[in-house]
Amino acid sequence: MGSTPTSSSSSSVSSSDANSWLVRGLFAAGAALAVASGAYLALSLPRFSKFRSQVVGIIPARYASSRFRGKPLVPILGKPMIQRTWERAKLATTLDQLVVATDDEKIAECCRGFGADVILTSESCRNGTERCNEALQKLRKKFDIVVNIQGDEPLIEPEIIDGVVKALQADPDAVFSTAVTSLEPEDASDPNRVKCVVDNHGYAIYFSRGLIPYNKSGKVNPHFPYLLHLGIQSYDAQFLKIYPELSPTPLQLEEDLEQLKVLENGYKMKVIKVDHDAHGVDTPEDVEKIESLMRERNLS
Repeated sequence: MGSTPTSSSSSSVSSSDANSWLVRGLFAAGAALAVASGAYLALSLPRFSKFRSQVVGIIPARYASSRFRGKPLVPILGKPMIQRTWERAKLATTLDQLVVATDDEKIAECCRGFGADVILTSESCRNGTERCNEALQKLRKKFDIVVNIQGDEPLIEPEIIDGVVKALQADPDAVFSTAVTSLEPEDASDPNRVKCVVDNHGYAIYFSRGLIPYNKSGKVNPHFPYLLHLGIQSYDAQFLKIYPELSPTPLQLEEDLEQLKVLENGYKMKVIKVDHDAHGVDTPEDVEKIESLMRERNLS
């Protein structure tokens, strides 16, 4: 699968709309998002005079997942899922280096076996962002942008990786970028499918495990363009060093979504919309769905 060209029909970064978020927001400037509670620190957003050129992709992987123990090593058509993800990510053109960050020697040994660079991180990392930060500190080379590539998206498109990198490179006010796609109506009530709303300039307003926006009828509106968060995200490397020092925030804790700590502290997050059939592996049952889809697309 690693050498299989990306199918243009299955996924591409949206570019046909002249008023797309990415185009409209390229040179958008502004101060930090207003912070509702006076208890939060007043933070100013940094601007960067130099182009953020050096990019590292990091695939955080842990063995002890609460919902699916050993998930990175689960075989998908004969290859471990972490290898499937790594092979797809290697096709991205914006990455200067790609590494796997893990706290488990079994995962590390597996990744070295198929040629991946591996960085061992501590078990104390609370989420993928903190694991990416620890891995970044252990890299000898200095990078401007870090891309957090979800290890449970074995069909991630390299164009999406490139899209979030370019979005962050083009926006000096943003310290974070991520991608969304259209939400399927049947996923509206699934808490594992994180929803997102954005403003008119393509900056994130909120993320939720519940359906957002919500209407008075309490029903899914078949005509509303709900958005599904894909999980892949890129950070300014300087901001990534700050992130672990920020205290957990109320919304982050309530929703269990790390992106909310970024927004609650007043930082800007750029969002791009892409065409992508999201096929993450959250449960063992999802593996069979992924394999069936790969057979349909003749991916091996």
